[in-house]
Amino acid sequence: MLPFSLNEFKSRLEQTKKSMLEKGIEVLLITNPANMNYLSGYNGWSFYVDQMLVVIIDEDQPIWIGRKQDANGAKATTWLYDENIIPYPEDHIHSTVKHPMDFVAQILTQIGQSNRRIGLEMESYYFSALSYERLKRNLPNAQFIDASLLVNYVRLVKSEREIEYMKRAAKIVEIGMSTAVSSIQEGVRECDVAANIYKDLISGTEEYGGDYPAIVPLLPAGENTSTPHITWSDKKYKNNEMVIIELAGCHQRYHSPLARTVSIGQPTKRAQDISKIVVEGLNAALDKVKPGATCDDLERAWNQVITKHGIIKESRLGYSMGLNYPPDWGEHTASIRKGDMTVLKPNMTFHLIPGLWFDDYGIEISESFRVTENGCEVLANFPRELIIKEETNISVSSS
Repeated sequence: MLPFSLNEFKSRLEQTKKSMLEKGIEVLLITNPANMNYLSGYNGWSFYVDQMLVVIIDEDQPIWIGRKQDANGAKATTWLYDENIIPYPEDHIHSTVKHPMDFVAQILTQIGQSNRRIGLEMESYYFSALSYERLKRNLPNAQFIDASLLVNYVRLVKSEREIEYMKRAAKIVEIGMSTAVSSIQEGVRECDVAANIYKDLISGTEEYGGDYPAIVPLLPAGENTSTPHITWSDKKYKNNEMVIIELAGCHQRYHSPLARTVSIGQPTKRAQDISKIVVEGLNAALDKVKPGATCDDLERAWNQVITKHGIIKESRLGYSMGLNYPPDWGEHTASIRKGDMTVLKPNMTFHLIPGLWFDDYGIEISESFRVTENGCEVLANFPRELIIKEETNISVSSS
C-alpha cells in the first residue's frame, strides 16, 4: 500500500515539472533516493548502486531505471506502470567495462530523448563524476543543465500527510531519547546505550513502527562533546562526564531529530550556565517562527542572546528536514543562518540545533518544528534543559 494517495504523487510531479519549465529542462534525471521516493514512492536499500528516476516534461509518468535485482522492489513500492520500470542487466554492477549510465543513455536514445535539455542532480551524494562522463559520452547531442536541489525545493513545504508522519517520528524520538537518558550510567558501555536506542527507534509505538534513521545516533562523551559528529565506542561512561545525544525518530522515511545533553553527576557551573544560554537562545529563535519571517530572522534572535554573553557561533543554527535516506536527514535547502532570506511558510519543517562546542566540551539542546499558520509547533515533547543524572535519579537543571 502506498504511503500517499495517487493524487498527492501526481501533484508533486506537476510541481516538479513546473520548476523544470522555469529552468528550461525537458528531461530530469533524479538520483537522490529521497527525491525518487518523493515522486514515485520507491523505497529500498539500493542507493549504493546507480539508479534513477527519469521525469520527462511531456510524459504522464516517470521512468524508474535501476538494477535488475531491484526491479521487483520498484513494482512493489511505486505507483508506476510495470512498463515504466526498466532494469539494467546485472553485469553492469561494479564493472570496469559496462556502466549503468551507458544503459540509461541507450534507453533515452531509444525513446527519443537523447537530444533534449537534460537536468542532472550534480550536487548529489549518489551521482558520481564517472556517471556524468558516461552520460556525456553516450549523449553527445544532449544539453546538460545543473538541476541540483530542484526537487528538494519542491519538498520544502510539506503536505498534511507528511506532517502526520513527522509527528509519528517525533513520538518515536521521544521514546528513543528517554531510553538514551535512562541507559546512560557510570560503568555502562557506550555501545550498549546505542543498542538500546536502536531497539526503540525501530520498534516505535504499538500503533506504528519506526524506520532506520538517515543518521545513526550521535553519542559523543566527555571531551568528545566538543566534536558533534562522534558516534560511540565500547568505552564505559564515567562519573562527572557529559554526554550529547542526537538522534531522530523515523517513520515512512520522515524524520524528527532531537538533541539533548546529559551530565553524569553534577556538571561544572560553566556547563550549567552555557546550557541556560542555549535554551534562552533556542526559545528566542522559536518565538520568531511565523509565516513571513525569514531564516535570517531566527538566526538574529539567537545571535542577540549569545552575543550579550560574549559567545560567537560560526556554524548554522538549523536546516530544513523531513524525508531522507543516509547519510543525512537534512534537505539541503533552507538553512537557519545569517543571510538566508528564505521566507517561512506553513508546513515548512526544520531542525533547530543551537549547539555550542568549545575546546573541551559542548552542549546541544535542539528541537524540530513545523511552521504553522500563526507561529510554530514543536514536534517532540521532552524537557528542554541540561539533564543531570545523580546515581539512578534524573533531574533537570533549573532555567
